[in-house]
Amino acid sequence: MARNALNPRENQLLAALPDEEWAVWSARLEHVPLELGQVLYEPFRPQSHVYFPTTAIVSLLYLLENGASAEVAVVGYEGIVGVSLFMGGETTPSRAVVQSAGSAFRLAAPDIKLAFSQYGIGMHLLLRYTQALLTQMAQTAVCNRHHLLEQQLCRWLLLSLDRIDGSHLVMTQELIANMLGVRREGVTEAALRLQKNGLIEYVRGHITVKDRNGLEQRCCECYAVVKREYDRLLTQPLPR
Repeated sequence: MARNALNPRENQLLAALPDEEWAVWSARLEHVPLELGQVLYEPFRPQSHVYFPTTAIVSLLYLLENGASAEVAVVGYEGIVGVSLFMGGETTPSRAVVQSAGSAFRLAAPDIKLAFSQYGIGMHLLLRYTQALLTQMAQTAVCNRHHLLEQQLCRWLLLSLDRIDGSHLVMTQELIANMLGVRREGVTEAALRLQKNGLIEYVRGHITVKDRNGLEQRCCECYAVVKREYDRLLTQPLPR
C-alpha cells in the first residue's frame, strides 16, 4: 500500500513515538515538499531544521576541494536528516541533497533540541537511529574501497528501493555516478550488465528493478549488514 505523504507518522521514527510525546512533537511539525536536487544543508553551515522524510529520499554527500563528491548515506522514511543538531555538533562536513522528490516534515532546531533533552522515548529513538546511520556510513566506506562497481550499484539500488513504494526509480546515470563517486562510464557499463541479465530496465533516467532477488544475489554483503542493523535497532522494544 502506498504511503500517505501528508501523514507525518508514515515516517517510522515519528510513528514509534508514544502518544504523550507525539502530541508535543506533532504541534511543531511542518510539512514541506522536497524537490529533486534540493539542498537541505551545506557543509559547515548552521542547520535550521531536521527533516523526517515520508516519501522523499535524501543523500548525505561528502565534497572534495576539487568538486568531486560521494554519497556516504541515504535517508528515507525510516529516519531523520540533520542528526548533528541533537548530537550537539550544530554543523557537519556533509551536504544533504534530495535524491528522490517527495514529502517530509521538518522540526526547527530549538524544538528538536528540546525534545531530545527530555530523555523520553524520542531520545532513545534518535540515538538508535544515529547508530544505524553510522553503520551505513562505515559500510559504505568499506564497500567503495573493496567491492566492484557493479556490487556498489546493486547496494545503492537496494537501499533506495527500501525507501520508496514500488520498484521504479527516477535517477540519471550521471547522478548515480556522483553519488558513488565514480565515472559515469563505469555506471553505464555496470547498469548495462544488470540490464542484460534481466535485473533492471534503464530508459532515459528511469530505472525499474525487474528482479530484486537477483540484485541481492549480485550484491556484496554490505547491503545485508546495513539492513540487519537498521532492523535490529529500530524494531526492538524501547525502554518505557
